Amino acid sequence: MNDLSRKQKILQPIIPNELMPMNFEDRDDTYVSMALISDCSIIGEEIERLKFEQVVFQNVTFIDVSFRYVELIDVIFERCDLSNSNFGDASIHRVEFKESKLVGLNLSDATLRNVSFSHCNANLCSFGYGDLKQVKFDTCSLRHADFYEAKFHLVDFKESDLYEVNFTGAALKGIDFSSCTLNQLILSPESLDGCIVTSEQAIGFAKLLLGLIIKE
Repeated sequence: MNDLSRKQKILQPIIPNELMPMNFEDRDDTYVSMALISDCSIIGEEIERLKFEQVVFQNVTFIDVSFRYVELIDVIFERCDLSNSNFGDASIHRVEFKESKLVGLNLSDATLRNVSFSHCNANLCSFGYGDLKQVKFDTCSLRHADFYEAKFHLVDFKESDLYEVNFTGAALKGIDFSSCTLNQLILSPESLDGCIVTSEQAIGFAKLLLGLIIKE
């Protein structure tokens, strides 16, 4: 294992062995902790500055939900549907998104630290102007996702579909795309400085950025 791989180890959420089952509607205030929220829908909620700490969401569907400035600490989303939810300006620390549908989820201007996305459908997800450090996308679909002007530090993309992802203004130095499917990325030439790709992917970038016609 090289030094970069060691540094990219994601800290997992710290979750107690026993959590109290609860309904979201029964919360006392804007702070929810040590709770299991499962097999339900959260509908039409628009709340700013919610805080979830040591919370597990299982099989939860979020419908017409806006949680701007939400703070997530030691949280797991498992088999959830957060499509088109608004988590703009969120602060997200030690959080896992597992086998979840995140289509159109707004995470613009969010701060992500030690966050993993595993086997998720994150098509059209927005990370614009986000600050991502120690973040991993493992076997995810990120088609048409937006990372405009995002900051990356130790971000790992593994075996993910990056069709028409927007990386404009994002510095990709040290990002390893070699296991991913890349097609028609939206970016500027300087964004590619120092990123890691296969020889086949490099040919694709040459066609995209230089307008070359490569005879194969």
